[in-house]
Amino acid sequence: MLASLFLCRSTTLRQQPLRPQVKRDPLGRSGSMSTPRTLSSAQTFLTKIIFPLIWIGGFALATASLFLAPGSWQGNSGVPPDPNLKWLFLGITLVGGLLISWSCIRLKRVRMDDHMLYVSNYATEIAVPLANVARISENRWLRDHPVTVEFYAQTEFGARIVFMPKTRWQWWKSWSPHPVVQEIRTAVARATGKLPGDAAA
Repeated sequence: MLASLFLCRSTTLRQQPLRPQVKRDPLGRSGSMSTPRTLSSAQTFLTKIIFPLIWIGGFALATASLFLAPGSWQGNSGVPPDPNLKWLFLGITLVGGLLISWSCIRLKRVRMDDHMLYVSNYATEIAVPLANVARISENRWLRDHPVTVEFYAQTEFGARIVFMPKTRWQWWKSWSPHPVVQEIRTAVARATGKLPGDAAA
């Protein structure tokens, strides 16, 4: 009798369906999260970090040597460099440094999932809700087609960020809109329930 009850209880327990495990994210949303996909170019690190270090560092060292040790620039003839050369190098270093800061150093690494943009300067990464995205625009006049994302509210990186999208090697696409712009607009529309045009430039 006891054996029969035990077998019946065991069978009943085994027949109960397993409850699915629900993944939770830190913001309290239920359901599984999609894996963030990278939107920015793999060349971002080279463009943002390596190139400015080499260019600005090289011209800064050359300029400093012209001011502090102009004799090191003497050629085989022993003729010292033109005194105005140091000022030329100083101007090139300052102007070039400003241009590189504007076009390269400000770039961010950007990833996106169904709810968030993940923005990184390679030292810090922040998560910005797609609902905070106000406007997305693209500069087609520049070779790398930098994309600007503007936010409704300030973030740790300010009210806007700029990133370099993945390179399209087909030359005939250079004047067409980069598909990543529409990809972000669609994700914002899906996350907010708005029409895609509501987040357009």
